[in-house]
Order: sequence, then C-alpha cells, then structure tokens
Amino acid sequence: MRIPSTLAVAALIAVLLGCEAADPTVTGGPLAMRRLTAEQYRNAIEDAFGSQVEVAGRFEPDNRREGLNALGAAMVAVTPSGFEQYEAIGRSIADQVTSPELREQLLPCQPDTPSAADAACTEQVVRKFGRSLLRRPLTEEDVQARIEAASLAAETQQDFYAGLRVALVSMLVAPEFLFRVEAAQPAPSPGQENRLELTNLSLASKLSYFLWNRGPDDALLAVAQRGELTQPAVLAREVDRMLASEYLVDGVRAYFEDVLLFDKFDNLSKDVGQYPIFNNRMAADAREQTLRFIVDHLVAQQADYRTLFTSRTLPMTRSLGAVYGIPVRAVDGWETAVLPQNQPRVGLLSHASFAMLFAHPGRSSPTLRGVFLREALLCQSIPEAPADIDFTQFVADVNAVHNTARDRLDVHSTQASCRKCHVLTDPIGLGLENFDGIGKLRTTENGVPIDTSGDFDGRDFSGPAELGQAFADNPLVSACLVQNLYRYAVGREETRGERPLLRYLEASFEQNSYKLTALMRDIAVSEAFRTATAEPQSPPEQVVSSEPARDAETGSSAAVGDAATIGGKST
Repeated sequence: MRIPSTLAVAALIAVLLGCEAADPTVTGGPLAMRRLTAEQYRNAIEDAFGSQVEVAGRFEPDNRREGLNALGAAMVAVTPSGFEQYEAIGRSIADQVTSPELREQLLPCQPDTPSAADAACTEQVVRKFGRSLLRRPLTEEDVQARIEAASLAAETQQDFYAGLRVALVSMLVAPEFLFRVEAAQPAPSPGQENRLELTNLSLASKLSYFLWNRGPDDALLAVAQRGELTQPAVLAREVDRMLASEYLVDGVRAYFEDVLLFDKFDNLSKDVGQYPIFNNRMAADAREQTLRFIVDHLVAQQADYRTLFTSRTLPMTRSLGAVYGIPVRAVDGWETAVLPQNQPRVGLLSHASFAMLFAHPGRSSPTLRGVFLREALLCQSIPEAPADIDFTQFVADVNAVHNTARDRLDVHSTQASCRKCHVLTDPIGLGLENFDGIGKLRTTENGVPIDTSGDFDGRDFSGPAELGQAFADNPLVSACLVQNLYRYAVGREETRGERPLLRYLEASFEQNSYKLTALMRDIAVSEAFRTATAEPQSPPEQVVSSEPARDAETGSSAAVGDAATIGGKST
C-alpha cells in the first residue's frame, strides 16, 4: 500500500479546508489524565531506543468506558502489583540498552572506567533519552537526581552500567512517563472566567497521541518549548505537518482498533470441532485485514468514510482466502482482492474480523453483532441482558422446529424483558447470518435456508450488501464517528457546552466529503481541543486499594485510584 507523499497530502488538505468557517467558540471540558496504553508504551520505547529493544512483559488491563479504552485510560491508576510489572519491564529495557550487544549503538558515550561511576557520561545518557521519555525538556533537578542515584549504584557494585540502569529505570517508572497529565494556565475570556489554556507541552503531547498514538517528535517539542504551539496559526501548521506524516497511519489504526473493540482478539477462541480451519494466524490476519482496509481507504485513497461499508476491494492473505472462498496467489504476505459481485459479501460489516469477534466459540450470534453495530457504529446504548434470561433455545440440541438463529430468536424475544432490546439488535444482526462464527459464507443452517432480510430503522434490506448500503446512507453512522473520534481525542465524554462543536464537526465532515483527515484536522485545531474548563470543587475522595477493581462491563481487572474521578461515566 502506498501512502501519499507529504506534499500531496498537504495540498489535498489545503484544498479541502481552504474555505472553512471558524468553529464555534467553545471551551474544552475538564483536564484529563490518561495512563499510556500498551501500544503507546511500546511506541515510546521505540522512539527513544529504536525498534531493536524489545518490550516484554504483561501490562495492567485497560478499562473500557463508553465503548472506548481511550476514555477508560483516564479512570485507572497503577496498583502495587502493576508497578512491579512496570518496573520489571523497565529493568528488561534498561538491560537491553546497556547490554554489550547494543550499548555502543544506542548510548552516546562510553565511561572512562567501566567499573566506576562516570557522571559526565551518565548525564549525556539521561539527557538523550529523558526528553523523549518524559515528553518535555529535562530540568537540572531531573538530571542531577539521576546522576546521583546512578553514581551511588555504580560505586556500590563497581559497575558503571549497573548505575546507568538505575537512572534509566527511574525514568521508565516515572509517573510523567506512564501517565499523560494535562497542565494548563488560567486564560479567562468574557463570560468564561474559568477558562484554561493548555500549556504548550501538554498540547504537544495531546496532539501527538491523537494523531500519531505516540509522543511528540523533536520538531513538535521544539515549537512547544518556544511557546508557539498555542498560537492558532502555528498549531494549524503543525497539524498539517503531522497529518502528512507516515505516523498518521499509526494514529488511524489506533483509533479504529479501539472503537472496533479489537483488543478482544487477544482472548479470541473458537471450537475447532465446529471450525476446523480456524487458527491463531487466521485470527491475526483477520484483524490486520480490517485495519489495512481502513487505512488504505481513509489515508492512502482519502476516500469517503461511508465507502467502508460498500467497498468490494480488500487486502487478502492465503489463510483468509479459505474463509472468503477466494483463490490467493501469494503463499505469504498480502495481495489485493476484489469480492465477486455474485455473492452477498461487501464492505466492513462482512469482514471476517467482525464475524469472529461477535460470535460465540461454536456458533454465530446475531444479537452480539447487532449490539456491536448499534453501540460502536451508531453510538446507541443497549442495556445488559437481565440475569434471569432463559437461554435454553441456544444451548439445547437443535430440533426440527428451531433450526435457524432467526427461529430461536423469535421464541426468545417473546419474553417481555427481552423484546425491547432484541427489536433493535436482531434485525440487523440477522442480516449478517450468511456469515458463520468465523466469517465463512453459508446459505443454510442445519439444512434450512437462512433468511437475511430485515428492517434497519425503517429501511428494508434483503441481505448483507443492502445492509451495508443502508449503513453508508444513515447519517447516524457519520455522526457517531464524529462523537467517538472527539471523545478519543480529548480522553473524556463531551460536556454539554461542547455539543455545538460536535454539530459543527458533523456539518464540516459532510462538507469535506466525509474525509477522515479533514475531521481529524478540525478537531485538532479547535478551540476546545487546546483549552479546558476549571471545575471549582472539593478534592475527590481517593480510593486506594492493593487489589484491582473489577470492571462491570468486561470483567477485567482495572485499578481505581485518585484518577477515578476523571473522564466519562461507566458503562
């Protein structure tokens, strides 16, 4: 896949946005504090030390809120056991950086004597890596404290590199590294006495993690250090530069991995008795296929977001060819495939990734698929199923009366407590029943023809292709992208005062032909993105626990500390 050149992307953005109207003057909501995700942590290590340093270890689990881990990152702290994990990962990284195999390549200096402290060389190392890891220029206190700790360890162990590892680990477990903490100064305006303006360095970090899913590069840090980034013209210039960078692909992938719940792939399993061709490589390829498909359409081609639901072109591997029923020439790697016109598979909703994730280990699930479509792509909330629901129709042996999922759901949804939810989820979920639990095309279930017709909010469809077109045509789909992308960018739910901005972003998205990069630019240069609102309130009660709290939605462990009052409500 070819990504457009820097000049080509910049020129396209200029054409798209040359006549834009100013966004409404809306001040941003509360300041946010977010823990780095595992991928952001890995990116930080790669930016500081290079790709040859491996990040090995287990991270504390994320905490999904309102459908996004990006919001949950503002609701978690680090437990004592989590700190031990971070320290172990940090020690492993420091060991690699100072190892005989890599030290000459990575370190800017060598000690005069390997068996003694060397303050001058330690200072060079701390200054080289600290600016990238802490995402800001180092103070003299930052440097001197680490020189002293490294010198003490080096003298005690008679090993310069043992001391240097102490200095490196201290940065890798620093709260400023593990958390992105927004800072701001008062900047009142008429009628907005509690208005805050993000500091240049905070804005640089917020911008780079939104667009690139990684920390600021040297160019962005230099602009921030000069105090220029909060100037609207300079901010717009930097945003255009970043949108033209190859790192934009990482940022787009990170957003869609989050909103599409792709972290669920980490625990995906299937009944090999039901799906004998399924394996881990197939699952990994299905995940990667969808992300490549999205990046190709929205970044490389700068296509209309809605075409994701109608396109028949997608990347393909040999392992996925067996799922899609398509011959694949390449033994290894990716090639472009075009789905035949005579089959119902078309667009994002028919991808194997969704069929695998939103299904049970041994069978498909129209309800799980319908819930996903409603919540992730339409931003609608579906209540949890009551605890006393009778699932007999789904676990008992199939009989001649209820051979298809539609038949079984017809019986199940007659229960009064189920009907109001299933009427939202099942019609669209049943529209994808042509795809089994791993995404293979089928026309019958237990020898009975599958009926994939239905109604999507008043629009009839006869199968997956027409359902995909219905999603492409539904204005809620683009409005949901705007809402989720804004929340992802700022790390919290929008406030009531920010709703006019969302309406503006929706209109601008339509005006700019539903180009994702244009929407990302609108968000990044908005007044709300670079400002915040001070909330006069009593300090939040701190919840300190040595054990992780249990997340109500996912069942995963997530620590709750004094960060738990930041961000949106729990789902």
